[in-house]
Amino acid sequence: MATASSEASQYMIFGSRRSPVLSTKGCVACTQPVASSIGLDILKAGGNAADAAVAMAAALNVTEPASTGIGGDCFCLFYDAETSMVKGLNGSGRSAAAASLDAYNKLGFHSDKYPPSHHGLNVTVPGAAAGWVDTVERFGSKKLSLEEILKPAIDLAEEGFAVHPISAQLWQRGSDVLMREGNPQGRYLLLRGNPPRTGDVMRMPMLAHTFKTLASHGKKGFYEGPVAQAIVDIVQANEGILALSDLKGHTSTFVDPISTTYKGVRLWEIPPSGQGITALMALNILEDYDLQEMGHGSPEYLHHVIEAVKLGFADSLEFCADPTKEKVPVDQLLSKEYAATRRTSISPQRANNLLTHGDPYHSGDTVYLSVVDEEGNACSFINSTYTSFGSGLVPKNCGFTLHNRGLNFRLSEGHANCVSGGKRSYHTIIPAMVTAAADSDKDEEEEEEEEKLLACYGVMGGFMQPQGHVQVLLNMAEFGMNPQLALDQPRFCVEVEQPGLTGKVYLEEGIPQSTCDNLRVRGHQVESVSGFDRAVFGRGQVICSGDWWKKEGYAGRGERGEVLWAGSDPRGDGMALGM
Repeated sequence: MATASSEASQYMIFGSRRSPVLSTKGCVACTQPVASSIGLDILKAGGNAADAAVAMAAALNVTEPASTGIGGDCFCLFYDAETSMVKGLNGSGRSAAAASLDAYNKLGFHSDKYPPSHHGLNVTVPGAAAGWVDTVERFGSKKLSLEEILKPAIDLAEEGFAVHPISAQLWQRGSDVLMREGNPQGRYLLLRGNPPRTGDVMRMPMLAHTFKTLASHGKKGFYEGPVAQAIVDIVQANEGILALSDLKGHTSTFVDPISTTYKGVRLWEIPPSGQGITALMALNILEDYDLQEMGHGSPEYLHHVIEAVKLGFADSLEFCADPTKEKVPVDQLLSKEYAATRRTSISPQRANNLLTHGDPYHSGDTVYLSVVDEEGNACSFINSTYTSFGSGLVPKNCGFTLHNRGLNFRLSEGHANCVSGGKRSYHTIIPAMVTAAADSDKDEEEEEEEEKLLACYGVMGGFMQPQGHVQVLLNMAEFGMNPQLALDQPRFCVEVEQPGLTGKVYLEEGIPQSTCDNLRVRGHQVESVSGFDRAVFGRGQVICSGDWWKKEGYAGRGERGEVLWAGSDPRGDGMALGM
């Protein structure tokens, strides 16, 4: 990893203490203060958690375009307080109908040579625009129109905003893809030809116009007409094969979330093609260990959690794919019996660097935001263009970059995640939700009480995301940390690159050198990370209902259950706000 810069020494030393944010009438948390403020304004105007989430996602496209935007994908988990049910939306796009392994091969790409990240082949249909509309229509309050929900982001893009430090750094790091040949509109995401610096005021009028088109014409305004044509033109000009028919035929998918229980709580994730199943498998493996006895952050603790995460990835990278195109053995992968067989692969003293996937049949950049409203509804929402600025390709007069989600397809014939037409790739962005696990021995009234919301949370950052879900949840569920403290703790990141694990493990500054040395002795290939390179550990947001991590009782019981506790990751520019 690169050496920390002097600016990093100013902005990325975690020397201050931040209290959790407590509120009783709704709460928001994301990576940008202005977007958090917009979300809170939507709640105050009568919108619910879903309305606020979409407003914040649009605002984040304006303030943090290197990480997210309408040219990418989104996923949503929604907790309905009235029914105590968690529902899901897969807002990811699909590959071009003409996509095939043969088409890639003819352009010189194969299992040993993938297209470069900015190549037009990597642009799948951007699903975020439809995902925003569908989230509002299915889960929203019905009290605010789409125009009202998007107006704050439109005003922000037209009137200008001050660029925050982390966003400025992300802009700087990803700006090369905007300025390259074959991308003439990239200059409109720069300021006088350069990436904006911290404190610069940036305006994005073309993006505002795109938002207005979506607000006025709905999904047709994006997937048909001038915007769709501009997307196809820039993709095809860069050797991509996306067609107007691919955009016109796009739909979001409402899904039943998948989950597993862990010592009295239930973690919910979006099913494949999302990688949330990785976190669930890791938790199943860890459930049989006494992590409290090992001690938080100890070499023993980190070793076992790292090994469980690696096993989860070994399976998800093999089996996770578009379930409409391939058979994905979800039930088998999530069974406690299968977890027990995988647990036998973990040595208490030695890292397993020869991991392979199991047999379940027999046994980048992103933004995440969290909202809980006054009624107790919760929206766990994530939006991404994948790598920094995605493909970097900017459609004419649209003001946004297109993602490069197709990078996650495999180019090996017979693999579940092999590229083919109209297919969703293995997807890294995953929102999460935690409820109390129902006890089969309780009566119906008690069981309903135990299905209440405990946490609406997530950690963004490519393949870091399921690792962050596990680490932050364990900080709360095992070690009694409040949401802010749970996010403040130093993390590890197991490195994953297509087609699999590299064997490297990044350890964040704050983990003692003696612990790093102990993990090396155990066989882990560890590397310490500091400064702006801490981006590898993601940026999380957590909103909890009640102080359930204190083991004094679950959310919703008495006055204490009505209080929302929230935290925002110090690795980002953002904050939690309550009312």
